[in-house]
Amino acid sequence: MAARLKRTPDGLVPAIAQQYDTGEVLMLGWMDDEALHRTLTTGRCTYWSRSRGEYWVKGDTSGHVQYVKSVALDCDGDTVLVKVDQVGAACHTGDRTCFDAGELPLGGPADGREDGPA
Repeated sequence: MAARLKRTPDGLVPAIAQQYDTGEVLMLGWMDDEALHRTLTTGRCTYWSRSRGEYWVKGDTSGHVQYVKSVALDCDGDTVLVKVDQVGAACHTGDRTCFDAGELPLGGPADGREDGPA
């Protein structure tokens, strides 16, 4: 798997955490080879904190644990999808997901097609 990964210049790959049973997108974190190895072998999500410059296991301090159900690479090998069973909030703000701050307005038709409804 490591040979297929396309990393950023600093050796990282984005990792999307998704609730395994509902499909809810929870958060995006960063992993290097060691974080991915730890995630695969421990069953708990381990990320690389770019701001702190250290590994962190989701939930070690907050109690909001991510139990790994499956890990997959996307078709280009530049993103990891980790399906998890999230206990508590996934976001550092205390929200269930990092993506509930509000949707951005769309400039086109509500269905997203440029030509409008058929």
